[in-house]
Amino acid sequence: MAMTEETYFRQNKRLARLMRRLERARTPPPPVTYRRNRVALLPDGESFFRAFLTAIRSARYVILLEYYLIRNDRTGSVVVAELARAVVRGVRVMLIYDYIGCMDTPSSFFRSLAQQGIELIPFNVPSFRRGIRWFDRRDHRKMMVIDGCRAFLGGFNIGDEYAGIASPPQRFRDLGFSVEGSAVRELIGIFNETWQMEVGQLPELPRVRGVSPGSSSHGEANVAFVSGGPHQRSSYIRHAFLVNIASASEDLLIVNPYFVPGPRIIRSLLRAVRRGVRVRLLLPARSDVPLVLLVGRSSYGALLKGGVEIYELEDGILHAKVMLVDGERTILGSANLDQRSFHRNFEINGIIDSSSFGAQIRRVVEREVVASRRVTLHGHERRGLVTRMLEKLVNLFGWFL
Repeated sequence: MAMTEETYFRQNKRLARLMRRLERARTPPPPVTYRRNRVALLPDGESFFRAFLTAIRSARYVILLEYYLIRNDRTGSVVVAELARAVVRGVRVMLIYDYIGCMDTPSSFFRSLAQQGIELIPFNVPSFRRGIRWFDRRDHRKMMVIDGCRAFLGGFNIGDEYAGIASPPQRFRDLGFSVEGSAVRELIGIFNETWQMEVGQLPELPRVRGVSPGSSSHGEANVAFVSGGPHQRSSYIRHAFLVNIASASEDLLIVNPYFVPGPRIIRSLLRAVRRGVRVRLLLPARSDVPLVLLVGRSSYGALLKGGVEIYELEDGILHAKVMLVDGERTILGSANLDQRSFHRNFEINGIIDSSSFGAQIRRVVEREVVASRRVTLHGHERRGLVTRMLEKLVNLFGWFL
């Protein structure tokens, strides 16, 4: 029986309502923004770990750490020594470390931490009950919270290559920041959630005054956090990147070491160029994961043809993960622009609304851009046949890198 126009219209209205509901269910909620926080950019390993160690020495109640990688080297030993001293003076120290990320760190190192009074749990220890899936889950976060009122985030793991004291070929170029104010309280909840996921119960933390949510400190930055993980129905991390790319009206400056963005991010960047936004990518010329370079470069052609500027940093190993939107809003944290960070890692990014912080980010990044090699479409298209074939082959496995 033929469908009448009225029936078709009525059914399509129902379908439209259903589609809107489904879309709302897939769209992550906006992050909570906390006003008037104090933020400080830590643009290299020396400044980051100097502030990091000073904060540990100032702790009075509790230190929470969640790290993908902690090395048994000079930097790791110095950090552990300060944490042990904090325990001696009555501070509770709790650490979550990623089991896979720390596979090269001897188990005796972590036994020593426990013997010194540091409470610690490995994230995602192998389990036959989980099958092969356990191997693909990583806690890639890098954060420390001091007394519920000060936190450190960024791309820095705990090791010599991040602190800037490794030999130059292994030295990582990274960025981090500290934040003080009401925003920090949210990070305690994120830490608690991860601890409960592994142990089965929430940790009993000492009550600290800190700065309660909603109260004001003396800073000028509005701060939000985006926490991502495979337990989410839709990628909060990717959604935050997409929303901020779409909000740009003048300038996008993106730094990322592992660039496997996928079609949605690429389309969003190309749309930004078409509406008049200057889009610049600072990516690595060499990497500690060479296969990722091949996959990332397979997307250069479309981006360059669409007007995106691409630069490759040749000095050191790029590890910073930052996006600056119109010089005002900065996304800085642990997440890469790759499928692993979007869908399979536990990540944490800060979103900082501050023109002064953005100006600092711009100065640091543009200095690196000037010192980098610009990739041209002509030069990219002249790469050899073997390279092109390798890119196509490795691109098939881009999801897993």
